[in-house]
Amino acid sequence: MLVSDFNYQLPAELIAQQPLPARADSRLLHLNRASQSLKDACFHDFPGLLSSDDLLVFNNTRVFSARLFGKKGTPNGGSNVEVLLTRQTSLDPNEWQCLVKPGRQIRPSDVLRFGDNGELRAEVIGRSQFGERIVRFEAVQDFLGLVERIGHIPLPPYISRDDGPADKERYQTVYARERGSIAAPTAGLHFTPEILDQIKDRGIETAEITLHVGLGTFQPVRTELVEEHKLHRETYCISPQATEKIKDAKAAKRRIVAVGTTTVRTLEYAASLSPDGELKAGQGEADIFIYPGYKFRIVDALLTNFHLPKSSLLILISAFAGREQVLAAYHHAVAREYRFYSYGDCMFIE
Repeated sequence: MLVSDFNYQLPAELIAQQPLPARADSRLLHLNRASQSLKDACFHDFPGLLSSDDLLVFNNTRVFSARLFGKKGTPNGGSNVEVLLTRQTSLDPNEWQCLVKPGRQIRPSDVLRFGDNGELRAEVIGRSQFGERIVRFEAVQDFLGLVERIGHIPLPPYISRDDGPADKERYQTVYARERGSIAAPTAGLHFTPEILDQIKDRGIETAEITLHVGLGTFQPVRTELVEEHKLHRETYCISPQATEKIKDAKAAKRRIVAVGTTTVRTLEYAASLSPDGELKAGQGEADIFIYPGYKFRIVDALLTNFHLPKSSLLILISAFAGREQVLAAYHHAVAREYRFYSYGDCMFIE
């Protein structure tokens, strides 16, 4: 299967650079797989598209200010560096995998300093499998609190501006709780407390899981063949309470509606660990790559944003709804000037 089969043309002006003034004002493209129909709607309509016996599953991860700007060398001199914390290693709480810039100039044994006074110090100690650097920070009190204070929100590279104060709130779901992501689960950005209240008032059950979004979600597919692509691992947790809700819904043949591809990947990876596909509570690291031919075990419907051409996320959506249907929907969205990517509009696929 060729990666080039999952391409489409997108005018640059349709890539959303800013969030809308109101979250729920985003547009929603409704794709019905059975009837192969498309309908233009607004996210305000989303609660009405759900059935009263649906189970809606959210990813409650929280983005942290993982992008650090600093210096290599002495506190008062040295060259500028940029570090994106991507994953804490399991061996040492002060040890992280990082993407670094400029990559060719940052080598093992280099000392990096961050903050106006160089209060956060780190040493590069190696390279990882995918080319990231392994960086060990000096122990400080409340490391993540310090990172939140001196770091920046890691906006995706297709947003061609620096992050601003508003991004700390808007590049975050209103139900974000568990800190650990370097990118937002963007399908959730459209929800407001009012929309959640409408869902609750209809008696629709909800559950939360956690997947900390890392490089696995947005790394480019650099292989020619889809089957040869490998994903980074991302940390997840599914609580016993969420597991019971999902198992009860499946047993009653109720729909499991996933909010976002990160929720899909978490649930499907956890189910793949059991020979019978039964979901079990637990935590671990997910690296499942879903592409056409995959048989979904848990998810029945999906809310998702629009994704990059030839990306693993577009390939996942194609596995769920069929490549031709998905590309037809994307062509429809382009023709009607939907807003694309993280701060853009969304699709509901059922």
